[in-house]
Amino acid sequence: MTEEAPHLLTQDVDGILIATLNRPDKLNAISRQMMDLLTEAVLRFRETPELKVMLIRSAGRYFSSGADLRGGNQNIVSPVSTGGSARGIRENHRLNLNNMQQLWDEIEHIEKPFVVAHHAMCVGGGLEMSLSCDFRLAARSASYAFPEGLFGVLPASGGVSRLTRICGPHWARWLIMANKPAPADMALTMGLVHQVYEDETFEADVMAFCRHLAKQNPEQMGAAKVAIELSAEVGRDSARHIERMANSALMLNPDYIRGMEEYLKGVGGKRT
Repeated sequence: MTEEAPHLLTQDVDGILIATLNRPDKLNAISRQMMDLLTEAVLRFRETPELKVMLIRSAGRYFSSGADLRGGNQNIVSPVSTGGSARGIRENHRLNLNNMQQLWDEIEHIEKPFVVAHHAMCVGGGLEMSLSCDFRLAARSASYAFPEGLFGVLPASGGVSRLTRICGPHWARWLIMANKPAPADMALTMGLVHQVYEDETFEADVMAFCRHLAKQNPEQMGAAKVAIELSAEVGRDSARHIERMANSALMLNPDYIRGMEEYLKGVGGKRT
């Protein structure tokens, strides 16, 4: 009997940590092992200064078919597993589900950019994970759906809250209430993805984008991530305070001071 391949593969390329979901025969359903390996990768990315960008991608016919409901997962939410109480179900969502909520929150909070690349169908838990990333890139053949409605429930590991925040209630109703899919071009219109690339050049285009991100100033990237998240939560005046506070720290950064001095010298040299 051959040994099963790891459910997640990682490699470092030019300061980019590439994590590849690797259960193509199971449509990249999210297993306990996959979550453990992804958590390990995310924490290594967080703690390694040389790693500038994390790219999450997959192999096979699906980007991800969501949580593995048939793989012996002991954390599937049910009235029996949660003591028959609504409170138990809420706690299970928050603390169990293979630590999905905790990991998606960590991805959202780490002050480095996460990119997710969808080459094919992305549904359920795979879409919830993607919503926590900073940049979502799609191939023309990608599409999106939340199938939880088929079971009469909601995508409750950040699916409702993040989708509504990113795309607004108008499109959240389409994916969640109407239980309708969204092909790549519609996802771009919705604001669900940032860019749609042709299938033939998708991998090269994604890597070019990640290399571009890796060249950006890491302090500016981290401050921007925090400032954008905070600004989305507060009123206009408070948002102005946030951007000034962030810039006051960035403008004391030696990289900024040195860069401005070099820029001004160059401008002055051209004028004389």
